[in-house]
Amino acid sequence: MQGSWSVWDLNWAWSILLIAVTIAIHATGIIFIARGTARYWSEAASPAGNFVDTTAGAILAIVTVTLALAALHAIESGVWAFAYVHLGAISSPADASLYSLDSMTTRGAAGLVLAPQWRMLGAIESANGLLLFGISTAFLFAIMARLLRGRLRPEDDDPRINQGAGAPRIRH
Repeated sequence: MQGSWSVWDLNWAWSILLIAVTIAIHATGIIFIARGTARYWSEAASPAGNFVDTTAGAILAIVTVTLALAALHAIESGVWAFAYVHLGAISSPADASLYSLDSMTTRGAAGLVLAPQWRMLGAIESANGLLLFGISTAFLFAIMARLLRGRLRPEDDDPRINQGAGAPRIRH
C-alpha cells in the first residue's frame, strides 16, 4: 500500500473532514443564535417588564431557537448528502438526502445503503449526528434554564414568600 489510500483510509479521511465542517457550521450557527437571543432579551425589555418573562415570550424564544437548530441540522445533513453523491456512494441526491438524515438521526430505517466501499461513512455520520444533537440539546437546555431560572420552585407561586427577591417571574 505504498503511496495509495485504502478504502478504510478514504472513509476516515472524508469522515473527519465532514465532521469538522459540520461541527464548524453548528458552532457558528449556535453563536449567531445565542447573539440573536441575547439581543431579543435586551430589546424585549421595557419599563413595564420584559416580554421574554411572559409565557408567550418564553414560548416564542424556545420555538425560535428550536427551529433555528433544526435548520442547522438540515444544512449539516445536506453537507453529508452532497458528499455521498460526489463520492458516488449514492447516485440520487434525493436518496442521499434521505440516507443522510436517516443516519444523522440514527434512525436507520430508510432501507437505503451506501456503495460497499463507502458504508463506513454512514456509521461515522451517525456518531457525528449524536455529537451535533448533543450540542443542540445542551444549548436548548441552557436557553430554557435562562428563561425558567428561579421559576420552578413552589414558593415562586406564593407572593407572600420571596416578595421582590430573586429572578423575575413569568407573567401570564
